Amino acid sequence: MSNLESVPQEIICAEGDMAAPVELLAPREVPLGGPRAMPVRRTLPQKQRSLIGAWCFLDHYGPDPVPEHGGMRVPRHPHTGLATVSWLFSGNVAHLDSAGHEAIVRPGEVNLMVAGRGISHQEFSTPDTRVVHGVQLWLALPEATRNMPPTFEHYAPEPVRGEGSELRVFLGSLAGSSSPVASYTPPLVGAEAVLRAGARLELELDPSFEHGILLDTGDMFLNGTPMAVDHLHYLRPGRGSVILEAGQRPGRAMILGGEPLQEQIVMWWNFVGRSHDEIVAYRTAWQTEIGAEPAPTPAGGTYSDGAPNPRFGPFPEGNPAPLPAPVLPNAQLRPRG
Repeated sequence: MSNLESVPQEIICAEGDMAAPVELLAPREVPLGGPRAMPVRRTLPQKQRSLIGAWCFLDHYGPDPVPEHGGMRVPRHPHTGLATVSWLFSGNVAHLDSAGHEAIVRPGEVNLMVAGRGISHQEFSTPDTRVVHGVQLWLALPEATRNMPPTFEHYAPEPVRGEGSELRVFLGSLAGSSSPVASYTPPLVGAEAVLRAGARLELELDPSFEHGILLDTGDMFLNGTPMAVDHLHYLRPGRGSVILEAGQRPGRAMILGGEPLQEQIVMWWNFVGRSHDEIVAYRTAWQTEIGAEPAPTPAGGTYSDGAPNPRFGPFPEGNPAPLPAPVLPNAQLRPRG
């Protein structure tokens, strides 16, 4: 998914309040497109916290009626230095990218697209989808892998069933379940937990990880404290276990975690880089490739990071027009971490 904000913020990766046992990250609503846009609720990044492990972006959307808002309609757009993780609760989304991967995102099945040195893709709700509901996640790639060739993986995790609970681990390991999908980041975890009314789920955590737990729907308690729907509940490193309990209604939560990313990054629009100049170069390459701005250098050859020129192509013909990049802010983008 693209960040479709017309004036995307510079994201500075800074530390939050490490003294708080649970840090509550409130969502902000962002329209995913034009006047009839599907609204999404964004809890990462924000000024209070930019990263949870390598997780750097979390959009939560739906249940959204497709006839009312048109569903997910995100034309071709670029990415660098990150991996996108698509996870649906309902509906289907068609994915197509410039590395030749074409797939359908279905509920309970993860699609991970590693942008690496550069990729472009589009995402559209399928014609049979009436309601779309899910999360779109991004991972910031570390220096060791951020310029790798783009890749794509699909995985349908088997649920881990307990008394009134189901856990699907789509990245990393949790509750004895491990995903085979490579994230190309420091160790992390991503999972969906669904609890029936009154059910209890106790999970052992890696104490070296920081964690974020997003309540999608229902009544749920985190270590005995009521959780807020649509909010991300941050747990700093050092915690070895967590207890989730459903109240009078069933609940669903997303569990994300990982080793803190010990690197400085800059994230602007759909790019993750390490400096202002890198972001400018990525934007220029994209605008040149889609014909939105004149080419500063002739096509052909490769970039210094090994990316081919064009960096974000090719792309099959006959698809909707690509999204142009927003105007850069009138200030130097600063790497932090």
